[in-house]
Amino acid sequence: MLAVQADGGAVQTIEGLATNGELHPLQRAFRQEHGLQCGFCTPGVIMASTALLDLGRELTDEEIRHGLEGNLCRCTGYENIFNAVRSAIAEVSA
Repeated sequence: MLAVQADGGAVQTIEGLATNGELHPLQRAFRQEHGLQCGFCTPGVIMASTALLDLGRELTDEEIRHGLEGNLCRCTGYENIFNAVRSAIAEVSA
């Protein structure tokens, strides 16, 4: 989307996820589960994952994979990314 198309809307960035110096559950999970690789795809994957957390419920593995399928990572086989998202969802849903 072009920036002009967001006029009047709210834009959330990865830098805005942390609150009062505390990492967001997704940011913590990516660090703990080694979901970070070169960093090129990480912001997009984490921001896409926030939509999964916003559902406010446990998700099946298939639902998580479907939610992430638009993000491409050239560094990994996605397993650590998937584990990080699953871990964050479990933390938030607990």
